[in-house]
Amino acid sequence: MANIKYRELKRRYELDGAQKTVEHLSEALAKQELRADDFSLRDLAEALVPNGSEWVRELNPNVGSLAESFQGVDVSAFASIAGQLIYSRILESYQSEVFCLSKLITTIPTRLNGEKIPGFASIADAAVEIEPGAAYPNVGFGEDYIETPETTKRGLIVPVTREAVFFDRTHVVLNRASEVGETLALNKEKRVADMILGVSNLYQWNGTAYSTYYAASTASAPWVNMLSGNALDSLENVDAAENLLASALDPNTGEPILSEANVALVSPAKRRIANALLRGANLSCADGTLRSIPNPFEKISVVSSRIARRQLAKANASADAGTLDDYWFYGDFKKAFAYMENWPITVSVSSAGSEADFSQDVVARFKASERGTPAVLNPRCVVKCVG
Repeated sequence: MANIKYRELKRRYELDGAQKTVEHLSEALAKQELRADDFSLRDLAEALVPNGSEWVRELNPNVGSLAESFQGVDVSAFASIAGQLIYSRILESYQSEVFCLSKLITTIPTRLNGEKIPGFASIADAAVEIEPGAAYPNVGFGEDYIETPETTKRGLIVPVTREAVFFDRTHVVLNRASEVGETLALNKEKRVADMILGVSNLYQWNGTAYSTYYAASTASAPWVNMLSGNALDSLENVDAAENLLASALDPNTGEPILSEANVALVSPAKRRIANALLRGANLSCADGTLRSIPNPFEKISVVSSRIARRQLAKANASADAGTLDDYWFYGDFKKAFAYMENWPITVSVSSAGSEADFSQDVVARFKASERGTPAVLNPRCVVKCVG
């Protein structure tokens, strides 16, 4: 546990101002030179609130209310630093490795509440060759486009009460902050999981809604990216998924889609066999003699998710565990899927002297929120396999 020098922190705040002090603290927390657990809310308040020791004593619940001389006291310095501690704890939980699916897909910042993303107009391959003196052809936007869903906002509030400061319940406040980060991340992860699994079909292409995965090509299902009877139990089945992915064509140009598989998403129960098949340094092959060759799949990342497994089970309540464990997904997830983000996880502090201060003895409140939505960009870049 680091020894926090609160007098030095107060002096830095007075000399450098709130912004630079918070930036310095944020950098120290990010580098893990300091941890949120190293701090004390009571000690922070005593150091950063004017006449802080007296102010903290007046927070005693037995007093009933703050003395008149402390009404409207400036707690902005305390709130700024406490807010950074709470933000760091929220972010730590929000970015946990448990929430792996959100890291597999592309994050696209947007200012729009639902977006229409145009594709490029098709140009004949022969037009790329330019005769002497001829004009270069223009590449423009065509009628091809996808529409992303409307974004949604989610958030929670972490209150810091008089009791939390007076009794120095720093760990309780930080645990609440951790729960907030975990809750918001879990909600996002489940929405992303439902998109990847095909539980939520979010693909809107040229004004028409489509399912994400199709097992056979028809007029209403213009691509194939699902294989039945293809459990992850042999290299032949990995080859089948690879070949189906490689056969996907751009609907505008008729050319192969330039994506390369880099992720295999599997059930936790299949993680060991997936690593043995895809991550082994060498493969043994028999062609009259036994020999070893380099594994062509060794660059594939094997990812398993308990959250995805749970969402799949909820969507297929009648399926047995063995059947659910035979689902796996293979491809380029960043080209196939995205999270359209209006703003990332953000923490803001309420102004001093709010109604909650009077009615609930809340001396500071910190609101965490994020806004965005999962979106399918190109489902042809991922193959869904079912055993």
